Amino acid sequence: MFAAMLYSPIFFENQQPQIMRPTPSFASVFAAIAAALALTACSFFAPYRIDIRQGNYIDDAMLEQLKPGMTREQVRFALGSPLVADVFHSDRWDYVYRFKPGNRDKEEQRTVSVFFVNDKLDRVEGDITPASGDKAAEPRARVIEVPKAKN
Repeated sequence: MFAAMLYSPIFFENQQPQIMRPTPSFASVFAAIAAALALTACSFFAPYRIDIRQGNYIDDAMLEQLKPGMTREQVRFALGSPLVADVFHSDRWDYVYRFKPGNRDKEEQRTVSVFFVNDKLDRVEGDITPASGDKAAEPRARVIEVPKAKN
């Protein structure tokens, strides 16, 4: 009987709803605003991204070790294994280095090509940074002449 009285429309019509709305305290309002600001602040800062280095890093000191007439094994010892050893161009090894910093979108790419004649080192071409450190002074792409060996 009591359950029927709870669900009858007459019971709900006679009741006056009383809604108690507590006034929010200063601490709860401050906590809500702080939480909202903390959540939106995450969108202003980018997440940490690592630097990505791919390929073979070759500097001028490594290239100075190259002498004409060196065998493939000697060049591999001085520069490391080539990133690209093309089947169709077996007398050419390409060393490619790519660097993409995580904090910006500027990507750096350098390529060094080593050419062989009769399995002996003939010449080196590619993008090498200048030894002086002044990048504007010299163009990046240049041909490096390997000095001839003295007999």
